[in-house]
Amino acid sequence: MEYVTRIVIIGGGPGGYEAALVAAQLGAEVTVVDCDGLGGASVLTDCVPSKTLIATAEVMTTFDSSYEELGIIVADDTPHIDTPARVVGVDLGKVNRRVKRLALAQSHDITASVTRAGARVMRGRGRLEGMQGLDGSRKVVVRAADGTEETLVADAVLIATGGHPRELPDAQPDGERILNWTQVYDLTELPEELIVVGSGVTGAEFAGAYQALGSRVTLVSSRDRVLPGEDPDAAAVLEDVFRRRGMNVMARSRAAAAKRVGDRVEVTLADGRVISGSHCLMAVGAIPNSEGMGLEEAGVKLRESGHIWTDKVSRTTAPGVYAAGDVTGVFALASVAAMQGRIAMYHFLGDAVAPLNLKTVSSNVFTDPEIATVGYTQADVDGGKIDARVVKLPLLRNPRAKMQGIRDGFVKIFCRPGTGIVVGGVVVSPRASELIHPISIAVDNNLTVEQIANAFTVYPSLSGSIAEVARQLHTRKSGGEL
Repeated sequence: MEYVTRIVIIGGGPGGYEAALVAAQLGAEVTVVDCDGLGGASVLTDCVPSKTLIATAEVMTTFDSSYEELGIIVADDTPHIDTPARVVGVDLGKVNRRVKRLALAQSHDITASVTRAGARVMRGRGRLEGMQGLDGSRKVVVRAADGTEETLVADAVLIATGGHPRELPDAQPDGERILNWTQVYDLTELPEELIVVGSGVTGAEFAGAYQALGSRVTLVSSRDRVLPGEDPDAAAVLEDVFRRRGMNVMARSRAAAAKRVGDRVEVTLADGRVISGSHCLMAVGAIPNSEGMGLEEAGVKLRESGHIWTDKVSRTTAPGVYAAGDVTGVFALASVAAMQGRIAMYHFLGDAVAPLNLKTVSSNVFTDPEIATVGYTQADVDGGKIDARVVKLPLLRNPRAKMQGIRDGFVKIFCRPGTGIVVGGVVVSPRASELIHPISIAVDNNLTVEQIANAFTVYPSLSGSIAEVARQLHTRKSGGEL
């Protein structure tokens, strides 16, 4: 009888379900242990829901900011009022019902794909039991919601349990007025005055979205600027847009507490100031789901933050145990989680595999405008990590941007000074998530700015700015920024 390799995957997010598909296709016996539904937080409470909400906000923003300039006439049914109410509004209850429906449908589609590939899906919470057996196997105990337990034996285990919202001791979410990012989809009415605590990617995305939907938004940032981890030029553009659209951006303002006062929320800052709103969204980071899983007892090393240490092929310090996704703290992106999971299975099952290369990862902040990045960053250049030439071209010069009424944004490309090889890029524009792809291809394949410049682009198009930046980098003899 031919032996079949047994794989147990704990966690059904992108890292887990993509790994399951690969392992099943390579002939392994695969069991996916998941407690919430395949797709994980990415599909059920994070990426898919938030981007669906943002899609509605994007339509609102585009309409509000461009309709007059583009010559669109909106009939005003209150002509007798000097400052008429906003003509276009949003039904947040209907928006959130759509968000939940799409997230659930995506989860069902993923489950169907995984089971169709031959994998078994178990509902429950998994934990490692003890060290590796003499035969190299691992034991995983699965506890179902009713308390019953089943022990699985595996040749390899993948931990892909993700993370959950971080909470401040004095700002506990109640799901009604003080919310974390998993709870906002239960709102039936648009928050009148929303305080967003945290100016990282999650905070900035929700702040921009709710402002576009019609809320009065205050963004509380403990740092000097919005999006402190992103390209500084890009962050400056976004903060300027936020302020211009009426958002109250409070820099260097750390939140210490949040409490309900009747139908209001009061947020107390570290310096003693108190701000008030109808709702508060806490977006202060995430904590890895690594507790209570028997990881350290099984020989899995955890970082001080609770994240699982992994190498570039997703191995942990315990033989036969791999990890992928947000629980590793490598890069909180669904695409990276999926790649980590696939790499783990390729490696264990003996297929060809390339180690994870984070310098080819493209990422996007789904604000308006969007901010997309790939490869080396401005911080890498400024800090001397890499020697690169930089050119930045504002979208204001682009003819298609003029036609569409786009005023904010730019294209920036980094290349090596001698060879002209593209090593990184930033795009700030509507649909930057789509425009970053040609730069990603260039970074991944070591293409030169000459090759990018010589490729045809459609005229007029926003992508024409990418070719124009490449031409300027190719023809200029000295470094620096345009």
